[in-house]
Amino acid sequence: MKKITTLFAVCATAWMGSAQNINDVVDYGTTTLNGSARYQSMSGAFGALGGDLSSLNINPAGSAVFNHGAVTFSGTSYNNKVRSGYFNTFNESTENDFRLNQIGGVMVFNSTQANSNWNKLALAFNYEYLNNGDTEFFSNGLSNQSIDQYFLNNANGFYLDEISALPGESVSDAYYEIGSDPNLGYPALQGLLGYEGYIVNSVDENDPNNTSYFSNANYTNVNQEYYSSRRSADSKFTANMATMFNDNIYLGANLNFYNIDRERYNWLYEDGYNTNSNLQSVYFENLLRTFGNAFSFNVGAIAKLNDMVRVGLSYQSPTWYNLTDELQQYVETDVYIDNNLEYITVDPRVIFVFPDYDVQLPSKYTGSLAMVFGKHGLLSLDYSYQDMSRAKLKPTQDPYFANENTRISNNLKGVSSFRLGGEYRISRLSLRAGYQFEESPYKSGNTVGDLTGYSLGLGYNFGAVSFDAGFSQLQREYDYQLYDTGLTNTTRLDKELTNVTLSATIKL
Repeated sequence: MKKITTLFAVCATAWMGSAQNINDVVDYGTTTLNGSARYQSMSGAFGALGGDLSSLNINPAGSAVFNHGAVTFSGTSYNNKVRSGYFNTFNESTENDFRLNQIGGVMVFNSTQANSNWNKLALAFNYEYLNNGDTEFFSNGLSNQSIDQYFLNNANGFYLDEISALPGESVSDAYYEIGSDPNLGYPALQGLLGYEGYIVNSVDENDPNNTSYFSNANYTNVNQEYYSSRRSADSKFTANMATMFNDNIYLGANLNFYNIDRERYNWLYEDGYNTNSNLQSVYFENLLRTFGNAFSFNVGAIAKLNDMVRVGLSYQSPTWYNLTDELQQYVETDVYIDNNLEYITVDPRVIFVFPDYDVQLPSKYTGSLAMVFGKHGLLSLDYSYQDMSRAKLKPTQDPYFANENTRISNNLKGVSSFRLGGEYRISRLSLRAGYQFEESPYKSGNTVGDLTGYSLGLGYNFGAVSFDAGFSQLQREYDYQLYDTGLTNTTRLDKELTNVTLSATIKL
């Protein structure tokens, strides 16, 4: 059995370049459509409507719209399709999953005081699985950049004995010792993998003070295969309280608690070097796990201007994340040593636990308008704004985080999003549809593109129980950069998330 050693990194500054950056902040800030079938089939345009447990995500005043207690259960089938393009080579991957993704309940207490203007009090809870797009993709193509430059860039500047196993020392021990040194950290570890894997060599092997290295690879172009998968089991629990004033004003507040559980895995295989190259192939594997929790709160109001028109306004506080990362790495190479082709394995068998860090996403404002046409149906429009340039990685005094926060403020912008939904009722049957648009958080609009989506659904009310079905599809394009240095090629990703959701609501 493989023995795995756990190492707790002791210095944040030395480590933060390995995972947490502007792209990770955007990852937490981008949204998908989750929740009940009715909510999803109208693209989440519920800010001025309420009356659905998932509407609390937009406006916490929505629970006071319920006239009676209710419980809703939902299950969703997820289909994530990714089309990738890399140097004119195209691939497609599909990921399927099913989750019991939502359960919520509301209790409604009507006022018994004849002269009170406060007519109703609602207490609600809602739990949702936050599907942020579990995906996998495979890219391959012929590149003029090699992974050797990644290891070379990380190795240069370090003394030879800082990125190599000393006499009598195993690679695992060296990996552990380098990671324990607050003055070395992540770049030195990548230098170790490159040096011990014979991807890079020291300019002077006899000089322990050598800080210059060269590549063992000789190539014009190389064949590359890259695989990436992302798994997420994030969830959100909302505790809600709302009230109705004078039959036409609804006020509410939420406390939101998040659990974060994510995993990112990738590998790269590369060959096709020139025949005179010492290096003949490289396999490089990374597994990053992220755990933690987060908190936010919402306040909101809905006003019935008349029997037809409703308006809503809500505020979501910043979302405060506290996270921990764990990393495992592995390298295999085929390399000529003294004219003999050798198979080299660098398997440190060490799990690194990084220092806790914080991500703060900015607050969000939502304005809503709805038109209710009696018992015949409704139309609803939500507009939200969130200034992603104000997102932060913390502690802000950390030099690496300070640099990333400058990148965030310079490269990200305010994000506007629109959600439009409609419902048409034929007796007990409801037909629904929706549309969603969310701007790219990047000023360039390239790294992450605009999000567009549409939805359809129907429901049938039996009286004490109602059943709903919803279909939604979201699409977004990405420029995915393989590594942060050296091999900075990007693969173009077209991600399509399709949800089919069934819900049951029981009146209490």
